[in-house]
Amino acid sequence: MIQGERVPTAKTMSMQTPPRKGAAIADPDAREFLREADPVLARLIDARPDFRPRAWMEELPPLDAFGTLIFQVAGQQLSVSSTRAIISHLRERFGGQMPSPAELLAADPQVLRDSGFSARKGQTLRALAERFVDGRLSDEALARMTDDEVEATLTEVPGIGLWTARGFLLVALDRPDVFLTGDLALRRAIQRAYGFDHLPTEDEVAEVSDRWRPYRSLAVSYLFASEYDGQP
Repeated sequence: MIQGERVPTAKTMSMQTPPRKGAAIADPDAREFLREADPVLARLIDARPDFRPRAWMEELPPLDAFGTLIFQVAGQQLSVSSTRAIISHLRERFGGQMPSPAELLAADPQVLRDSGFSARKGQTLRALAERFVDGRLSDEALARMTDDEVEATLTEVPGIGLWTARGFLLVALDRPDVFLTGDLALRRAIQRAYGFDHLPTEDEVAEVSDRWRPYRSLAVSYLFASEYDGQP
């Protein structure tokens, strides 16, 4: 999930991390709930019978919690292609892998600038890395938290807002009921699918999305697909 124009996340996948499995087809119970709750979504769902909501992640390197946050910070206000290019440049500077928190802290800050991160984003990544190194953040601790706790914990870090924290919930933790507040691409997808004659406001988007609870994450995935896959 990348803010602006997007699809809609220690070393990125350490030696102990198992290889990524192929993305699963959308949960049938959640899919049927959304079909019955929203006729607009029903059309999008019926057009994609074998939809795999996390398939887009197969184009990324495997990401642990810290790697996902690097990806999310890189994607703030940038397109998918720009974000992927930055991640590629970063990996090149760390031997073809994502840096661990300790490796990022040990590196010259100019390495992040040369990879395409702004000075502000570089400061955010260093602040995150410090929290992983000193134990305030970890994959295990974040996985145990509720959605609200994850949002509160991550937004304490300068440069991390709700969009980034909720993107982490979607990408890293695969939480089922997450909505990307403020996401421009998602608002455009809603405008097109629901026939708004203007870019919907946050209040209008909230009114539309309330009917998707408790499966807002899957609804968001279908809407991103409708924006990018060329199908009606």
